[in-house]
Amino acid sequence: MTPNECTPTIDLPKSLDQLTTQEIERKACIGRIATYTLCSLTSTYVNQGFQWLLPVVLSQSTDPLWPDPSASIEKRLEVDIYGKPVRTMASMIVHKLIAASTAYPKLFILSPNVRLEKSERGKTGKHIYEFTQLDFEAKDATSKDVFSLVETVLCTLVKDLKKNMKDDLTTICRFDAIPTIEGPFKIFDREDLEAKYGATWETDIIAEITQPVWITNIPREFYDFEDFSTGRWDNYDLFMPQFGEILSGSKREYEYDKITEKIERDGVRKENFALIIKMAKEGRLKPTAGAGIGIERLIGYLTGVKHIAECQPFPRVPGIVHEL
Repeated sequence: MTPNECTPTIDLPKSLDQLTTQEIERKACIGRIATYTLCSLTSTYVNQGFQWLLPVVLSQSTDPLWPDPSASIEKRLEVDIYGKPVRTMASMIVHKLIAASTAYPKLFILSPNVRLEKSERGKTGKHIYEFTQLDFEAKDATSKDVFSLVETVLCTLVKDLKKNMKDDLTTICRFDAIPTIEGPFKIFDREDLEAKYGATWETDIIAEITQPVWITNIPREFYDFEDFSTGRWDNYDLFMPQFGEILSGSKREYEYDKITEKIERDGVRKENFALIIKMAKEGRLKPTAGAGIGIERLIGYLTGVKHIAECQPFPRVPGIVHEL
């Protein structure tokens, strides 16, 4: 590619049949980088003693995505199978909590998520309506344990990617643009960012950072751990330049009284989380911590695309439905 070809010109990613020869070359490079990224991530988790579970697509119980202020879901997909209503997976959080409390104390899943974002989010460059998370959870883990693990995973990935995928990164003009990242990452409290930037803190911090940073203490769903005595949340997001949040996670609630109080406070339907409530009441839900890494956003950062749907073989842009 010539220097003028180094800046992507695709505003909204096109389907494979619409790509030019040059765009196909770029797509193939991104695909090879994505393959390397998935190999690196999964290998590191396996080497750290995590078991690799298979994903779930339809379930009676999935992430409520409420009252997370960043959620913007147009509607939920629900179908009837065998006389029961089930939903497409928005996140495997419920499954992770139960799996880590029972047979799989350290687990990860490449989990497909379906979240029908509002059409206007199609042009943000960082929203898609179908995406994959590397979801992981560990019994008796702390937030610090998660920080250390994720920093190891990402630092290893970037270092090895630049060493082993130089040709493809150079072809898409990204080799020199990715800085080497080193842990520990800086940690910011959400309250401090709101005090400094106001309501636009997420946009402002993305514009300032050149390295990954942790954001902690974010009011969210009932399963994230909240200290009732202080009102602080033991949870975290990982922000990267350009795309912002690429990971969201928490130390988890496991005590029956706290879970039921938060469900009632937030107006969440108890019947959708009956198994979690039952296991907590019986003392079978255990302390865990974990997170989900947005694969397309991570690959989008590594490849420097304008829109993360360019990282998908079959783009899932909000408001646009292709044949494939």
